[in-house]
Amino acid sequence: MKLPNIKEARKRTDKEVQYIYLNQEYNQNTLKDKKYFLRTYGCQMNVHDSEEISARLESLGLTKTEKLENADVVVLNTCAIRENAHDKLYGFLGRCKHEKEKNNPNLIIAICGCMAQEEGVVNELMKKHPYVNLVFGTHNIHELQDLILANNHQQDIEVYSCEGNVYENITYKRDSNIKAWVNIQYGCDKFCTYCIVPYTRGKQRSRKSSEIIKEVTDLVNKGYQEVTLLGQNVNAYGKDLPNELSFAELLEQVSKTKIPRLRFVTSHPWDFTDEMINTIAKYDNIMPYIHLPLQSGSTNILKKMGRRYTKEEYLTLYNKIKTTIPNCAITTDIIVGFPNESDDDFNETIEVVKKCQFDSAFTFIYSPREGTPAAKIKDTISMSTKEERLHKLNELINSYSLSANQKYLNKVVPVLIEGLSDKGNNKVFGYTDTMKLVNVTNAQNDIGKIINVKITDAKSFSLDGEKAE
Repeated sequence: MKLPNIKEARKRTDKEVQYIYLNQEYNQNTLKDKKYFLRTYGCQMNVHDSEEISARLESLGLTKTEKLENADVVVLNTCAIRENAHDKLYGFLGRCKHEKEKNNPNLIIAICGCMAQEEGVVNELMKKHPYVNLVFGTHNIHELQDLILANNHQQDIEVYSCEGNVYENITYKRDSNIKAWVNIQYGCDKFCTYCIVPYTRGKQRSRKSSEIIKEVTDLVNKGYQEVTLLGQNVNAYGKDLPNELSFAELLEQVSKTKIPRLRFVTSHPWDFTDEMINTIAKYDNIMPYIHLPLQSGSTNILKKMGRRYTKEEYLTLYNKIKTTIPNCAITTDIIVGFPNESDDDFNETIEVVKKCQFDSAFTFIYSPREGTPAAKIKDTISMSTKEERLHKLNELINSYSLSANQKYLNKVVPVLIEGLSDKGNNKVFGYTDTMKLVNVTNAQNDIGKIINVKITDAKSFSLDGEKAE
């Protein structure tokens, strides 16, 4: 049994990162005729981790089910960013417990991801949820098959609190044969005062560019239309490796694989260089869409957050991107109600939003995370005040989202068609190069293709269109 330790997870040393090539061979018939249920919470990194988890489970002979009651193995891949992620997990665990007690006493329940790296979570699982069989973390997904096969229907906790290594030769059961995630960097060394990720994901460590280009080239050869380069701070790529490409250089090399569409998430303003901006502007297959977290428009709050830039520096970067890449859509993240955020601090955020007029934003009320510096700050701002601020911010953001989308009316734009729309009426959905969701008529035979679409209606969160002649 290995329990998480936040003091260990906080450490950063000069220890060399190990690049480990995994052996993927497993007996396909070990758990033949059994089924697994997988639920994913959180960010794109978690979604991609689940693609690895699926591949590992299926290597044991398991097949996927969407119904909990049909499962022999349940894996919950968790997020630790906000408190509501915790609430969702514990709520669903109640269903799992009922299923195990009433219908399937041999059900294996496994919890992994960022919540599994938290001391408080694991302590609660040990005390209140002994029916959970397996808890493992972000650093040992590669051990999943062995952990499941070795489980004797008792609680086994195997969570490493470490700086982490880089694993290659990973097999993924990708959710799509059109779009793919490609990890280029793991972990984070920024230690923003509100953020748990550096503790749950380990130190910043980059994959070698040769392995990344090899993976993307393979996806191109398989007919993928889009690749998104993925990292906790994706544009910090290569800073931890001597004689490695910069992120701008990596972008250029990956674009030359001729992947039709290339994206990346998530960027930190601190690491966004002029070279990056110029590279995005230069290559047509690097999409003109950037997610650029602001978090707060107050330099005072940004300093308390440990964000390493000022309001003025963010605005300078924003304007530089917009000037150099005229068609670029920029989205952001904003936290409302950071401890002791004053009315003036919040109003500065509103002013920045008015200047930037973001295409959209993910907005949140600050959620303290145990073990982070910000969680220790005594907060004097009431929840009702924070909720009022969030409402005001969202109203403003939504107005700019609608305005940005209305600019597409009656225009013909390229859209990558991904699948059937939940809007019905034989519609399909896809995304523009600027990451606008479009529901499209007359294009049922174009799934997996980039087609021209005439935009016929614009809402705050999506567009409607029809296949152009």
